[in-house]
Amino acid sequence: MRPNRIPLFPLEVVLLPGMPLPLHIFEPRYKLMIGKCLSESLEFGVILASASSIATVGCTAAITKKLQEYADGRMDILTEGRAVFNMVELLNEKPYHEAVVEYPPEDAAPQDAAKEKSLNDALEQCHALLFGQAWPGASKQSGASLAYRMAAQLPLSLEQKQTLLETRAEDRRRDLLLRWMNELLPQLARRQKTSKVAGGNGHALN
Repeated sequence: MRPNRIPLFPLEVVLLPGMPLPLHIFEPRYKLMIGKCLSESLEFGVILASASSIATVGCTAAITKKLQEYADGRMDILTEGRAVFNMVELLNEKPYHEAVVEYPPEDAAPQDAAKEKSLNDALEQCHALLFGQAWPGASKQSGASLAYRMAAQLPLSLEQKQTLLETRAEDRRRDLLLRWMNELLPQLARRQKTSKVAGGNGHALN
């Protein structure tokens, strides 16, 4: 059972289940919060926030590794997204934020094999254009859905990631992701072509 009251880290970031997120912890209140999470093996909530608003749907983060700790208490940690939550109430009883949360159920309908192949093909093309190498495949160790694991590889906007986070049906997430990749592919291809043209405009030294 996951706790219904969790520490909360509002950030201008959308964390997805299975997605790695490195963090540099430097504010005193978050050093206190992360210290508690480390000592008690707790997950904390990451939720999209700006100067004027905060989302109501976020994702818990598990600390998978403490990368470095500094003499003044700052630290670098590696986290990974775990579970989607709905924020019921924002609490300000401690130096850091907490929230009362609920964990929405996932629609576990069977997936279409043909759609999954199209999704894999599109990601292979995107990954090759973005990183110049084949996609190594999605690790299933985190238990996150295929759509979430794929989305973590792509340069999606915060709005797109938040939409995926709030979508509780995997088939709908896959539809969205496939549409976005089909829109992204021509842009990536043009960018690669422009880069190659620019790289070929130099002159050899005499």
